[in-house]
Amino acid sequence: MAHLSEHPTVKRFQERMNAGNAEASRQKLDAGWLRELCIDAGADDVGFVEVDRPELSEQSAEIRSAFPHTKTLVSFVCRMNREDVRNPARSIANLEFHRTGDEVNEIARKIVAMLEQRGIRALNPAMGFPMEMDRFGKGKAWVISHKPVAVAAGLGHMGIHRNVIHPKFGNFILLGTILMDAEVTTYHSRLDYNPCLECKLCVAACPVGAIGADGHFNFSACYTHNYREFMGGFTDWVETITESKSAWAYRNKVSDSESASMWQSLSFGANYKSAYCMAVCPAGEDVIGPFLTDRKGYLEDVVKPLQDKEETVYVIRDSDAENYVTRHFPNKTTKRIGNGLRTRSIKAFLTGLRLTFQRNQSEGLDATYHFTFTGEEESKATVTIRNKTIDVRDGHIGAPNIRVRADSRTWLGVVAKERSLVWALIRRRIRIKGPPKLLVAFGKCFPA
Repeated sequence: MAHLSEHPTVKRFQERMNAGNAEASRQKLDAGWLRELCIDAGADDVGFVEVDRPELSEQSAEIRSAFPHTKTLVSFVCRMNREDVRNPARSIANLEFHRTGDEVNEIARKIVAMLEQRGIRALNPAMGFPMEMDRFGKGKAWVISHKPVAVAAGLGHMGIHRNVIHPKFGNFILLGTILMDAEVTTYHSRLDYNPCLECKLCVAACPVGAIGADGHFNFSACYTHNYREFMGGFTDWVETITESKSAWAYRNKVSDSESASMWQSLSFGANYKSAYCMAVCPAGEDVIGPFLTDRKGYLEDVVKPLQDKEETVYVIRDSDAENYVTRHFPNKTTKRIGNGLRTRSIKAFLTGLRLTFQRNQSEGLDATYHFTFTGEEESKATVTIRNKTIDVRDGHIGAPNIRVRADSRTWLGVVAKERSLVWALIRRRIRIKGPPKLLVAFGKCFPA
């Protein structure tokens, strides 16, 4: 075999190096050129953020883990058709979500391909799905959190409904992010105002009361209903099948329309059950006109059809959402299900407490819990529940009302209802020092 240096591919590479292409690839990219490239690829707006921006510090390690060479994050948006998202027929809305999501992924792929042609390394994580499902239940299953990047890039701000609102397109957008091994001549800053009007229409439209007028967000309520046919909801459906002793027993638990909807999600794309918060949002220069000129007409045309829609709303037994639907939407029917949010690590359990906390179930509770986890995963934490709020901190802080010492694997089994708490207490796998009623009250705040 001839020497490697004599191979035609190697020789052509050396020729390009000598011509200065390698040096050019190390220079900063012109921001105007890069923006035009992204727009030509199909993006509706774009912004650039340096990887060391303080706003991204919480996910900087994850970004570098996905692509260690990252110097710049390219954030872009694709606009959705508003009337499709607003339509009470969820098939129409879901088609728009899925098709726009496909466009985001395709645009990101095009941009990365064009950058590669210039010798610039880049990576395009998925817009939403697929995710790293080997991490599901253990921590963050997605590669990149698009929303904080978009906010840092000046493409909008988070509204009280937890969606990014673009100053022009409103919240009728989907987000994409590209990790790039090159610097840019100009980076973008956060918007100096929030497009959110705080009109509270998202509060009024949400069928499970996930959005509080005071800004509180009930993640568990939103996840359980809207993502019924995704991830944990799918797992719960599979368990319903396995626990059914006959076809009749299954049909007694799951209606024909629900089975057909699950089939549709499996064959076409998982169906979102709501997203009404996005549908009714009037923020954004292109969107705000009808709301400002005829608010009553806007409510009748956009908000009420979603409020009045007869539909099944999926809830956890004894959750805030179940009580909310009963009080506010007598025309909607609640169905108790499991949401599959079973944590498989103590770290995920502690992180998830803020997400699954049901504040109305904690009314009257004022207690500080010291947790000590032993065994496979050692950890200490302080959880304080007071005034219908929860605070979770590492380590033991202050004087506790109750101490809980638990083998980590046993505790996770009890939380997942795979083990009996009584059995664990008898076997001293879990030990408490303090009033047992406080442990009972703790569990009530996190109905499973």
